[in-house]
Amino acid sequence: MSEIKAETTHHHPLIISEPDVSDQQEKSHLKTQRLASLDIFRGLAVALMILVDHAGGDWPEISHAPWNGCNLADFVMPFFLFIVGVAIALALKRIPDRADAVKKVIFRTLKLLFWGILLQGGFSHAPDELTYGVDVRMIRLCGVLQRIALSYLLVSLVEIFTKDVQDKDQSVGRFSIFRLYCWHWLMAACVLVVYLALLYGTYVPDWQFTIINKDSADYGKVFNVTCGVRAKLNPPCNAVGYIDRKVLGINHMYHHPAWRRSKACTQDSPFEGPLRKDAPSWCHAPFEPEGLLSSVSSILSTIIGVHFGHVIIHTKGHLARLKQWVTMGFALLIFGLTLHFTNAIPLNKQLYTLSYVCVTSGAAALVFSAIYALVDIWNLKYPFLPLAWIGMNAMLVYVMAAEGIFAGFINGWYYGDPHNTLVCFLFIISYILHSFLWELRKFLYVQFCNLSWKFQSLVDNIH
Repeated sequence: MSEIKAETTHHHPLIISEPDVSDQQEKSHLKTQRLASLDIFRGLAVALMILVDHAGGDWPEISHAPWNGCNLADFVMPFFLFIVGVAIALALKRIPDRADAVKKVIFRTLKLLFWGILLQGGFSHAPDELTYGVDVRMIRLCGVLQRIALSYLLVSLVEIFTKDVQDKDQSVGRFSIFRLYCWHWLMAACVLVVYLALLYGTYVPDWQFTIINKDSADYGKVFNVTCGVRAKLNPPCNAVGYIDRKVLGINHMYHHPAWRRSKACTQDSPFEGPLRKDAPSWCHAPFEPEGLLSSVSSILSTIIGVHFGHVIIHTKGHLARLKQWVTMGFALLIFGLTLHFTNAIPLNKQLYTLSYVCVTSGAAALVFSAIYALVDIWNLKYPFLPLAWIGMNAMLVYVMAAEGIFAGFINGWYYGDPHNTLVCFLFIISYILHSFLWELRKFLYVQFCNLSWKFQSLVDNIH
């Protein structure tokens, strides 16, 4: 999406070096083609989002981890931010005029914010209800697209305003590329220092909240949460939630946080279920998984993606690119897992911790490298055509599928009663089919067990 896919209205060049030629011959044989792996990786991220949004309730193993940990759904956002970074590096290199580049970046950022508020602010009630509208006193201010907008804007501006320095120094090499883009890494260091200082240095006092959901049995009830601590990374007393409550306001935060599936909150954990009668008070509270401080940390994922785009620009060989990518990918992965398993910094998507940044960015690096090798080197594009199409139409697919707009459109056509829709009919058919397949599975299992028993008896009789 230009938002999720950043600058994909431009063709991203893949510079391919011909083997066994001199430098002069190599320059004469360079050719440019679209970087298919970028579209496919973006399509994979969108497809994963659709999968976990629709199947996560039935398979909690792929849904967001309730708190610490990292499931399949927790890789989606960092994958988006990573590939946005790659696209930034490739696209902005071809806009020579700085003012024109800034205008385009600001316009795309505003477009992202608009769609983010519209789709995730509560205005659309699709696909469950055929209504729209939201009380502005309770509109959700943060979301997926808003987080991408922040990272896209800040990293793009750094890329634009340091372009002259990069053009003057075109030296390449494994480590010289870090020196060439030192301003990006200085920004990353500043982001990390600010994030860690606020995360571990902010004092979190006791707080309270009121249930505002009129459909809840606890409507109007006031809950108190005891904290009075700093440097805690638990659900009720972390600095991320505290800053969001003070700046955004608790009514403008996400009212169905993943922590409600934790063992402390529900007996049905890891599935969703009613809250325990003895559940801690914070189980009833909102929490913003795309909040302000965690969005600051998420900028790091985009900066790492930009570095991968820079490698494409300055490194003219497939093997050399892959060596840099895979090395950095494994380094990030190992460092992040070490932080987590030594209990230094846990993996946590809700807080967007440093270990989470490293593990998910390392995974994105390795997946992108694998797709690059399969598609752009070995030219195995046909198996990935569906993902490539999704990647090139990411915003459309995101709005229609991930945000339920298409399902809401289908639900708008019903017979007699709004509940008699095509979607309901399909759900009934799928339930019947699922029941049939389950019974068939049990029947085949019984028959297999009987055959195994008879075969064993026959063998015993022979002996």
